Amino acid sequence: MEHREYKSINKSVRKKDSMQLLLGKPVYTDDLVNNHPLVVKILRSPHPNAIVEEINTAIAKKVPGVVDIYTWEDVPNQRFTNAGQTYPEASPYDRLILDRHVRFSGDAVAIIAAETEKAALKAMKLIKVKYQILEAVLDYHTAKDGEILVHPEEEWVQYGPWGGDHKRNLVATERDSKGDVDAVMADCDVVVDHVYHTKAFNQAMMETFRSYAEIDRYGRLHMISSTQIVFHTRRIIARALGISKSKVRVEKPRIGGGFGAKQTSVCDVYPAFVTWKTGRPSEIIYTREESQIAGSPRHEMEIKLRLGADKNGKIRAIDIYTLSNSGAYGEHGPTTVGLSGHKSIPMYTGSLEAYRFDYDVVYTNLQAAGAYRGYGATQGIFALESAVNELAEKLHMDPTVLRDQNMVKEGMFMPAYFGETANACALDRCMDRCRQIFNWEDKYPVRNMGNGKVRTAGVAMAMQGSCISNLDVGSATIRLSDDGTYNLMIGAADMGTGCDTILAQMAAECLDCSVDEIAVFGADTDASPYDSGSYASSTTYITGGAVVKACEKLIDKMELIAAGLMNCSKEEVQFEGNMVKRLGTDQSVSVEEIATKSQLFNDESAEVTAMHTSPVSPPPYMVGMVEIELDKLTGKVDILDYKAVVDCGIPINPALARIQTEGGLVQGIGHTLMENVTYNRIGRPMECNFAQYKLPTRLDMGKLQVEFEHSYEPTGPFGAKSIGEIVINTPAPAIAHAIYRATGVWHRELPITPEQIALGKND
Repeated sequence: MEHREYKSINKSVRKKDSMQLLLGKPVYTDDLVNNHPLVVKILRSPHPNAIVEEINTAIAKKVPGVVDIYTWEDVPNQRFTNAGQTYPEASPYDRLILDRHVRFSGDAVAIIAAETEKAALKAMKLIKVKYQILEAVLDYHTAKDGEILVHPEEEWVQYGPWGGDHKRNLVATERDSKGDVDAVMADCDVVVDHVYHTKAFNQAMMETFRSYAEIDRYGRLHMISSTQIVFHTRRIIARALGISKSKVRVEKPRIGGGFGAKQTSVCDVYPAFVTWKTGRPSEIIYTREESQIAGSPRHEMEIKLRLGADKNGKIRAIDIYTLSNSGAYGEHGPTTVGLSGHKSIPMYTGSLEAYRFDYDVVYTNLQAAGAYRGYGATQGIFALESAVNELAEKLHMDPTVLRDQNMVKEGMFMPAYFGETANACALDRCMDRCRQIFNWEDKYPVRNMGNGKVRTAGVAMAMQGSCISNLDVGSATIRLSDDGTYNLMIGAADMGTGCDTILAQMAAECLDCSVDEIAVFGADTDASPYDSGSYASSTTYITGGAVVKACEKLIDKMELIAAGLMNCSKEEVQFEGNMVKRLGTDQSVSVEEIATKSQLFNDESAEVTAMHTSPVSPPPYMVGMVEIELDKLTGKVDILDYKAVVDCGIPINPALARIQTEGGLVQGIGHTLMENVTYNRIGRPMECNFAQYKLPTRLDMGKLQVEFEHSYEPTGPFGAKSIGEIVINTPAPAIAHAIYRATGVWHRELPITPEQIALGKND
């Protein structure tokens, strides 16, 4: 591990935007829009599978204040995907702005543009639609090769070797293995064989989906959107409208939460289309119900898992088959599912002799799924870690000791993780430290507290990634400003994670200045350098790498300008933070003097752009331990204590990393105990508001304690890896383990509700 004393790195610096947010300054999409834009509303289908035979908008158009109403006959016949992914996208092109064939209850039927929301909603009630109702595919177990096709259209297309076939209701399929799984499994002393089920959990961010459009002074379409993916959104809008990307500008203000939901361009095409047609500013703001029933929730997955081990607890074989429900459209379907195996199986590289990982992703007539923090790894880790805990119980072993002898350790080659090597891995130290601070030996035993209440504990570990290797890129532009400070332009999106601050800390470290001397701007497709966007836990690792490169190049430029000022060669000078010195002399020029010279009779730019990508995606690692109190009479579970120890390499900003971890833990606890998704007879989620879709708050948690075990990732900026997603992955298996310890019943479906616990219901 590299040891170095930093000035700005591994320091808890206050967030760049903290005061604006605390003082309620206008920073969000709806704060920044033009006065009185057209209100855009969507008429949604009440049927899960239907053809629009007739649609009459004549009466609705007469409502005072209605500007126009658009149907499938008015939009381009150009299929696209809403997935925020690098082109060519893995997700199939299977959408139109409005389609005559509606594919889920909540799918868009018509776009209403009006002067006021009241007029738009009144018009919505007056639109008359005649549907040809078709039989729907609501059970994803019957979708593959079923008679009912969700996408019968001929113009469906998918790029790349994902195995999608819309005539089989397949979005993607793959088979991957190493070794003879069946032979090894047959030779195992113990086999755990079960099916695990996770539902389509909703990101439930505080700021719903929203987007604003206007025509700028150059006749271009200017979008202000609450998005994680400004460049992908530009491409999506341009393709959907059939116009050049040069005619579209997308910028992102502050985002009131995303968690992956806004890696899908859920609503942007609607105001974009209205403004392009009318020439007038327009805005769409999804209601909470729309966000719940027509958003981009986590992929529901069913995971069939077999785990084979010897009697001493050596895990010898893992066999996983994942069936993923993509819903009515294929956004992120091919890419989320792979993580359910490729980011769970490698945790047991230390002992594994063989593995097999197969998957199918299917279309159904339910709300389309999308990206959510954890991105498939969350589902797979729930299944695998639950099976490992069950193995420990069968063998009467301490589950932490079982993991000690099987887990991946630094330097190990990981065949199931795309053939990468764990160059920086402190998972073993995370386990040791978590045991210590949690007081595992005392809390793990079941303790009867009286009145039907028991206390006990559970454990799980997790891994994730730090980017999409060999694909996505990050960029940074750094400029020396007039007064010797710096401007940093990025295309990554700060979603509240603090990436603007973290990237500024890296720049300050490279340029030997204070973080306050780095002004950060982003993200805007006209002004920012190209960046794939904020997803896949990539911003610190990938865009951070670009920042370091850009700063190194800028120092080179400043030294060149300074050498000219001192009438010497560049080889004779050296950058030293606030000045450039001429070696072996007392001569120097300040950064301010260099800034002035850069604007006077100068042909050497004091501005550079750098791009960074990576052939590897170093995993962060984590261990989580939970203590619960369970009431056997009511089934109520109280979280008393949660300890987490994370290896994210070198944390750039420990305070922000800690907040990321605490937030992810609370989300994971919500998935496990209370967030539920149930469908009515037409496939519409019944939990369409926060009165029904129960979310945990900080008041629902007991103690949360987060610590870090440092490793040094040689390919990361200042030794850093990611932290954004891994933090959501340990609560489900750890809590399910603790519930088993308290009740003797394994629960293999999430969420685990009090009713299920009280009834002793096993899936």
